[in-house]
Amino acid sequence: MVAIKKILVPIDFSDYSKSALRYAIEFAKQFNAKLYLIYVVEPIIYPADFSMGQVTFPSAEIDLNERAREELENLAKAEIGDSLEYEVITKTGKPFAEINETASEIDADLIIIATHGHTGVEHLLFGSTAEKVVRKAPCPVLTLREPIKGFKFKGTQNN
Repeated sequence: MVAIKKILVPIDFSDYSKSALRYAIEFAKQFNAKLYLIYVVEPIIYPADFSMGQVTFPSAEIDLNERAREELENLAKAEIGDSLEYEVITKTGKPFAEINETASEIDADLIIIATHGHTGVEHLLFGSTAEKVVRKAPCPVLTLREPIKGFKFKGTQNN
């Protein structure tokens, strides 16, 4: 039997990722696994002018990181509470790269990630973080899209 002790759950605060978190909580309970919630702040790059190139503002990123950590803590307390052991992680960078790097760092046994279901031009323009995570992940990845078959959320029913 495969031992699943560490589950990484990327959160972007969308309804999709919150649903994936609820699924991950129930999944983790089956294995008594620890959850790791990660939010990745993408660097803010402002075009200054043509002579200087692009400029980043570290202070803005620090504020975003602090706010993200606070929101992630609040989400974890509200959804997980004392039912499971968990840890929140915030990083700055490209989401798929930071998610996979974190999975390696914590030696995750599984990543549970929501897909937003972008199709057509939207998919071509934005790509899919989940797709990129799957391609490069150091461990198995469970992707979820709404509705999740057989899984009921508070007050809703999915087929």
